[in-house]
Amino acid sequence: MQKVLVIIPTYNERENLPRLVPAVLSQDPGIELLIIDDNSPDGTGQLADDLRKNEPRLHVMHRPGKLGLGTAYVAGFKWGLERDYALLMEMDADFSHDPKSIPDFLKAAASHHLVLGTRYKGGVRVVDWPMSRLLLSTGAAKYVRIITGLPVTDPTGGFKCFRREVLEAIDLGAVTSNGYSFQIEMTYNAWMLGFHIGEVPIVFVDRREGQSKISRDIVREAFVVVWKLAASNGFRRSPRVKRPAP
Repeated sequence: MQKVLVIIPTYNERENLPRLVPAVLSQDPGIELLIIDDNSPDGTGQLADDLRKNEPRLHVMHRPGKLGLGTAYVAGFKWGLERDYALLMEMDADFSHDPKSIPDFLKAAASHHLVLGTRYKGGVRVVDWPMSRLLLSTGAAKYVRIITGLPVTDPTGGFKCFRREVLEAIDLGAVTSNGYSFQIEMTYNAWMLGFHIGEVPIVFVDRREGQSKISRDIVREAFVVVWKLAASNGFRRSPRVKRPAP
């Protein structure tokens, strides 16, 4: 049985955690969960520690403050790579990513190096977003594809699964993005290294509890990072070498 690590950064997610932990772990007996808490003022980190006492498959990492989404995932990847996990997943804490979709990612990872959850392939599957937010997201996806050539329908999504060899090949210390552009940078790097990328349809439901973490600075960062990524590879539209699918 392959070991799977689901990495979930948290900041003020106390309302969601008691339901989220069992919902994730119930999807497969090989799953373990790493909560990375950025010293949440609402006590999310302490609650995670309390839940861990009765759940050996739950792990908790505490950080001193709100250091950003990208650095949280990089810390989680490094933690997971130091151990014997075959697959490492990213997932939000607010139930916008449905834990019941996890088995779809695990199945797809058998034939892809990186699996992305897509909200837009074959139609739009987003619930409870205002039209302005939906247009921003779909516009960003098109923008990324135009500038970089990245052949995926949802490059900004944060529900994804890496085979460990992908993360071992990427220089995690050189990843500069820290907002939602982190998702673009990681997928772009994997693609340029020739890894095989697949997509599975997901339904994205806007958070019910807590507050959205998106801001103008995050959007601005993503706009700039896309150009930096494309320029770093001479605006090539495909990887130099394509690796065979797993």
